[in-house]
Amino acid sequence: MTIPQTPFWFLRHGETDYNARGLSQGALDIPINETGRAQAAAAAPVLAHRGIAGIVSSPMLRTRETTAIVNQVLRLPVTFEPDLREVIFGGMEGKPLLPWFHDWLAGTYTPEGAETFADLTIRVQTVMARILAQPGPLLIVAHGGVFRAIRALLDAPETGFTANAQPLLCEPVGLSWRITAVET
Repeated sequence: MTIPQTPFWFLRHGETDYNARGLSQGALDIPINETGRAQAAAAAPVLAHRGIAGIVSSPMLRTRETTAIVNQVLRLPVTFEPDLREVIFGGMEGKPLLPWFHDWLAGTYTPEGAETFADLTIRVQTVMARILAQPGPLLIVAHGGVFRAIRALLDAPETGFTANAQPLLCEPVGLSWRITAVET
C-alpha cells in the first residue's frame, strides 16, 4: 500500500494527561493539558512561512485544540476529516499502552472492540489519498496511531512513538520518503 508522492506536514496533537501517564486514549475524547498547549504554541512559529496551504485535522478534542492554537499563528483554512480520528482501542482504552501495543502492531493481538492495525492502515491510506489530492502542502494534525499507519504506508521505520506537537515534514525522495523532525 502507498499514498500519493505529495509532500505534507504532520503534527501529532499536544500532550494529554493520558499521554503523560502512558495510558491509551483511542476513541476517548481527551483534551490536551497545559504542557500540550505549550507544545502547540511552540510548534506554531516553526510551521509559519513554510508554504503550508491549509490544515486538515482530526475532529477529536485534542487535535481540535492543537489546531486552534497553531492556527492562531498560521491563519489558514481548516478542514476536519473524520477518518483522521485515532484508532479505536476498545477494551484497552484508558489502560496502560504497554505491553500489549507492540502485539497489536504486529497483528497478533487485537483488544476486544478494537480496530486492527491493518484496518487502521487501510482507513489512513484512503483518507491520505483524498487529502493529498488537494493543493498543498498541507498540515495534517492527527494522532500517534494515525502517524504509525502513515509511516507504514511510507515504508518508513515504525520504531518509537511519535512526539507530541513535533512538526514533521514528510517528503518524497525518488521512490521513497524522508521524514524530517523540525525542532520547536
